[in-house]
Amino acid sequence: MVTTALTRDALARVSTIGPYFALATGPHPEGGGTSRAEGSTGGFRPLTDLYTDPGALEECIRTVSGRLRTDQPRVAASTLHLGTASRLWSVALGCATLTGRVPDLAPDRLWWRPPASGPLDLWLPDVKEVDQEPLPALLHTVAVQNLAPWGDAVRHVAGVSPHTLRGNAASALIGAHRVLLARAPGPFLPVVPLVRALLDRPPLAGAGAYRTTPPGPLAFRRRSCCLYYRVPDAGTCGDCVLNPKEKTS
Repeated sequence: MVTTALTRDALARVSTIGPYFALATGPHPEGGGTSRAEGSTGGFRPLTDLYTDPGALEECIRTVSGRLRTDQPRVAASTLHLGTASRLWSVALGCATLTGRVPDLAPDRLWWRPPASGPLDLWLPDVKEVDQEPLPALLHTVAVQNLAPWGDAVRHVAGVSPHTLRGNAASALIGAHRVLLARAPGPFLPVVPLVRALLDRPPLAGAGAYRTTPPGPLAFRRRSCCLYYRVPDAGTCGDCVLNPKEKTS
């Protein structure tokens, strides 16, 4: 198979799909350097800081709590976890689908900052590919390098259950593939078989049940709840386990 090289231009095209697919690359997005010692990162920090610095994570959770108008840190933490998982899956899956390549999103290479609103801002100074086929590359750079330490951090700081976190990771993947099917230009790789393969493998295996709805996206029902229904004036998500089951006849 001949693949499209993963370049900054390719990532820029992926970024146009939607806000969760956006990824700044190259020199600092605001014209600064990359050295924290120079104080020129515009508020960006390596993603490892969010995973390893409880203070940074607690600050993020407080910010999300304020936006959601909830006094339940566990609810805000789960929402933050789901949104960050959506960012990671969207960028990686979008690249895989449109180019046949997967960017290396190792958390010591990928930088983040809290935005005024919406999902986390992400910045990848140096574009590098994972030297694997798309499926193992996605599992490696999203699930292993990021979602595993990210889940550990959220569980440790806020007490969100592993069951909920695994459901969040699967739900985030489903959301990314739906946006790709709706908005992406002619894909290089079919996204539905790729997503099915990801859902059938650890760590997502068993997080929910899915079925194919040709020619549309996968229908998915998770086996957990992200807790968003506890936000004032919010309801349950479309794939929530708390929703009534669909009738089969």
